[in-house]
Amino acid sequence: MSKPAADIDLPVALVRDLLHAQHPDIAQLPLAEAASGWDNAIFRLGEELAVRLPRRAVAAALLENERRWLPLLHARLPLPVPNPIRAGLPQDPYPWAWSVTPWIAGETADRAVPDRDQVKVLMAFLDALHTQPPADAPRNPCRGVPLAQRQTAFTRYVTVLTGRGRRVDDGLLELWADAVERPIDVSPTWIHGDLHAHNVLVMHGRIVGVIDWGDMAQGDRATDLASVWMLFAERRSREEAIAACGSVTEHTWQRARGWALLNCLAILHAQDPALVGLAERTLQCLLDGP
Repeated sequence: MSKPAADIDLPVALVRDLLHAQHPDIAQLPLAEAASGWDNAIFRLGEELAVRLPRRAVAAALLENERRWLPLLHARLPLPVPNPIRAGLPQDPYPWAWSVTPWIAGETADRAVPDRDQVKVLMAFLDALHTQPPADAPRNPCRGVPLAQRQTAFTRYVTVLTGRGRRVDDGLLELWADAVERPIDVSPTWIHGDLHAHNVLVMHGRIVGVIDWGDMAQGDRATDLASVWMLFAERRSREEAIAACGSVTEHTWQRARGWALLNCLAILHAQDPALVGLAERTLQCLLDGP
């Protein structure tokens, strides 16, 4: 399945018009499209800013979620994040809210692999993020929930992949069965919710930013810890990650493995060409351990 079609075209001229109408003091800065993902389009504005706009209706609520909650967290996080610094409003013909954020230079971690020592950077970031949320913090129906609530999706992915001739290894099926049974033995924390290699930025081997916070919520931190298997191909790095997080229980690490597996099967099910290689490598990491 290729990237979903946009619900609205976003030419540079339209983005420029929105800036002129709502933020005229920065509207004359150089503007160029930088990236277009499944949900959002990113335009670089000058040297230091970016404009982020939903390209599909389903993404509009995610951007609103990010705009509402990320400002409460960004100051405590040890890596740059796209904290919204200006708000954009719907304006004909563009129907949704949008944001101006800092520009974070770097390549996504599926293209620019982080050095092995960056596992400590990732763990420090997650330790700073995984704090107690306010009572009214959002919950995500698909992220940070008990893995048993994702069993239907897991079974569907396995069935479809098997039908395509892509058999899921028995060891991975056993890993999932174990992870589903592990209790959530920690209180809910803030989570990023979608912390895979496409949302981690790397420059010269160093992790330099974490982007795309639309799924941020309160929930099971194991959802984010799955990134250890998605970002670090060397077994030693994963061992160091586990050793560095003495407060994380074995139940939580096993749930994290389950989340990593679920994320990989979702990628393979969707046949996203940009991430299939990452998913296959991650599955091997899960089999290799720890």
